[in-house]
Amino acid sequence: MDTANDASFAYQAVYRYLVELIETSPSAGERQLPSLRQLARRLGVSVSTTKYAYALLEDEGRVQARPKRGYFTQAVAAPLLSEGSPDLLDQVFANARQPGMLALSSDAPAMLLSLENPLLMMERELARQYPRALTPLYLPFGEPELRAALAARYTQSTHRYWQAEQVYIGSDLHSVLDLSLSALALRGTLALVESPCSWAVLRQLQAANIRVIEMPLGAGGRFDLPAFQALLEREPIRLVVLSSSVNVPQGGVMPAQDKQQICRWLAERDIWLFENDTYGELCFEPPAARYRDFADPQKLLVFSTFDKVIGAEAPYAYVLCRGQGPQLQRVFLERGFRLSPTRQKAIAKLLTSGRIDQHLLMLRAALRERMTRMEALLETHGEWHVVEPHGGASFWLEARRPVDMGHVFERLLAQRVVIAPGQLFSLHGNWPHHLRLSYTLDWSKDIAQAVQLLAQAIRQSP
Repeated sequence: MDTANDASFAYQAVYRYLVELIETSPSAGERQLPSLRQLARRLGVSVSTTKYAYALLEDEGRVQARPKRGYFTQAVAAPLLSEGSPDLLDQVFANARQPGMLALSSDAPAMLLSLENPLLMMERELARQYPRALTPLYLPFGEPELRAALAARYTQSTHRYWQAEQVYIGSDLHSVLDLSLSALALRGTLALVESPCSWAVLRQLQAANIRVIEMPLGAGGRFDLPAFQALLEREPIRLVVLSSSVNVPQGGVMPAQDKQQICRWLAERDIWLFENDTYGELCFEPPAARYRDFADPQKLLVFSTFDKVIGAEAPYAYVLCRGQGPQLQRVFLERGFRLSPTRQKAIAKLLTSGRIDQHLLMLRAALRERMTRMEALLETHGEWHVVEPHGGASFWLEARRPVDMGHVFERLLAQRVVIAPGQLFSLHGNWPHHLRLSYTLDWSKDIAQAVQLLAQAIRQSP
């Protein structure tokens, strides 16, 4: 193990080592793991570090401690689709977390290249500069330095600009969307979304008792504009949710002229536009036009997260909104997020120093390389249509014949492979013959074999 790593974070490396040790075990049954002292000697860390890593695995149910005998892996069989929760999304997540499962369903671009180590190094440096006793207990709208950095990053001109007080930071995407829908009095209304649509967005709209109309995207990433306009004229739509650059998860890019026309129609009808910027900077050939370049700034809310680019150590989400400031301030004050000011300052430093921009260049290149590698594997099979995505971290595949991907998902569980069926990306059961296939995977594993198993499962499904 690299002894240059700070000891306070060594447990994370030990944890990752143990997870890989468990998942690569040739046996599906239980087996004994190294003792605390054996593991400490093997990895060059303290016994307390190995004990903490094992404690995390115990909490997750991956290992079991037995008095005077040591630690053993848990023999856990992958749950079948018919067991436990009937919700397909819950089943996908539950199985993806099982030891030894290969999740082709992942959605984590930063797995390829993260900024977690620079972030943690920056945080430790800032912790020395800003003693904890001098830090406020909580900042309900987010750390001022990070709010200012985000406002500056999103400002493009004297007409398209943001101020720090128009930025709100929360613990995760669920929280900031929930608060925003409440502040803008959009609960229980009618929303129009692109389809397929992010499952996280769909779940949040559903939780807010919002009725959802899904507008399908064509293979090239475009809407049927006359049909879109007809929907706006016919239905009392109060909210539209659209991806900023690359459509998530479809992978297409809406032409700038289409976005401009859509924004005109929304402005004419005083409809809120929520722009999903989660993958906004992961378009392979930026800069792509964003909806916010054309939208009414008083009816625009942009939302995103840090983890897709930085990694899991930056789980926070944020919104930018110029309209309804007092209402947003009220709900964020009531919620009272208690987020680490030092971690937020560290993210701000990565933004203002240009480190994230350098990282994005490398991350987009890495994503494109993995996309090309996965595309070559997919083209060796004839079970699906392959459309090359314009960005992001996954392919949106359509089977060449009508195959229920929910059944394919169930078949693959026995092969210890997890996919994300297309039904996850619709509230109305649309896209049953599609799946999202990630290419941000651990390529040290046999991905070609997993793709082969997927092709076989599709061929064998009725």
